[in-house]
Amino acid sequence: QVQLVESGGGLVQAGGSLRLSCAASGSIFNSNAMDWYRQAPGKQRELVAGITRNARITYADSVKGRFTISRDIRQNTVYLQMNSLKPEDTAVYYCHADRSPYSDSWGQGTQVTVSS
Repeated sequence: QVQLVESGGGLVQAGGSLRLSCAASGSIFNSNAMDWYRQAPGKQRELVAGITRNARITYADSVKGRFTISRDIRQNTVYLQMNSLKPEDTAVYYCHADRSPYSDSWGQGTQVTVSS
């Protein structure tokens, strides 16, 4: 199972930016997809953005035009650039590796707090 470690979270004012990183212990190219999820207090975990092995990218409607997912295959790292942050983006952000048919992997999460 690949280990995932997120970093880059923090406190930012509305309108600001943050860049999250997800470092994988193994090749991210071995995963079907690498995704970013988030979970706000009292809410279900939701998919924010994902990138497949062949570089197909998807975004949640709520973040389109503001967030950008990217990857560095040589560094086994996936990024989430978050611009024009809103208070409703406040959540714990998790990195996820779709490793089907094997077990998926999750990171420990990184807190993002956007103040109004």
